[in-house]
Amino acid sequence: MKTDARRHHDPTVRGFASDNYAGAHPEILAALALANGGHQVAYGEDDYTDHLQRVMHTHFGPTAEAFPVFNGTGANVTALQALTDRWGAVICAESAHINVDEGGAPERMGGLKLLTVPTPDGKLTPELIDRQAWGWEDEHRAMPQVVSITQNTELGTVYTPAEIRAIVEHAHERGMKVHLDGARISNAAASLDTPMRTFTNAVGVDLLTFGGTKNGMLFGEAIVVLNPDAVSHMKHLRKMSMQLASKMRFVSVQLEALLARDLWLRNARHSNAMAQRLADGVRQVDGVEILYPVQANAVFARLPNAVSERLQKRFRFYFWDETAGDVRWMCSFDTAESDVDSFVQALKEEMNRQ
Repeated sequence: MKTDARRHHDPTVRGFASDNYAGAHPEILAALALANGGHQVAYGEDDYTDHLQRVMHTHFGPTAEAFPVFNGTGANVTALQALTDRWGAVICAESAHINVDEGGAPERMGGLKLLTVPTPDGKLTPELIDRQAWGWEDEHRAMPQVVSITQNTELGTVYTPAEIRAIVEHAHERGMKVHLDGARISNAAASLDTPMRTFTNAVGVDLLTFGGTKNGMLFGEAIVVLNPDAVSHMKHLRKMSMQLASKMRFVSVQLEALLARDLWLRNARHSNAMAQRLADGVRQVDGVEILYPVQANAVFARLPNAVSERLQKRFRFYFWDETAGDVRWMCSFDTAESDVDSFVQALKEEMNRQ
């Protein structure tokens, strides 16, 4: 079959801007082709979405129910709506993705009030939560109903299962539910060298958004209900939030390919290892400071802005805080050792040009 499609980029070029820059893993593309033949019932009543539920049970227990969606913003906003009343509020870290990177969607589309807390490393604690966990009977204040944490965090740090258990118990004691934004949950599990269940359903998390796009999928995420008693009418919320895929099999089969065996873990371990290799190389460069523990697939560093600007002409990456000179370097499932080594060499060269 002929096509008029043309390649418009150099597939050998890789950067450190985002794990969203990476393509789809070949096993994911093969799974999509496998699911493409013939007709399947639309809107989630297909064989692939049905089988996905059994796959999710192996990771998150027999009560887990997955609702495939298009993207992370939709997953988070829909999940948080499912846990709150119209007057409800969500406690989260000031650096949380739902606060700084969702374009106001939780507030504008979800009608949610976010109660943010500054954190030194992106991680909430029971003590930090209590800065906003008050005023339930005050009609002048949005009612705290949910604690939302990110695993791993936006600063690349990872909660231990014990830390999440403490948060969950603290929140539940105060009548609040717990949502876990798992955009990079696979990287966290790989870092901890533990199954995902050990820091989700096993410690009492109520609802999870499972990220696949950053770990090798073409598109798609999933809302995973871990505690059925905490959520109602998820099917209706997903539709109302414009996250119901008609050809859902093409989201579900990707999640199945990622999770049925160990692709999710292989990809995450590789991207984590590349971040460690990058951090090891950066530590040898005088004048560059690594800002946070490198526990997943991100390296945050501080260096002169002029150096970063020159380096950006050679490799794509983003400033995290341009005023302070902070940058973020992300590794992906397809980052090669040679990519890392070339980047470190370029960093040394640009630092020596000062």
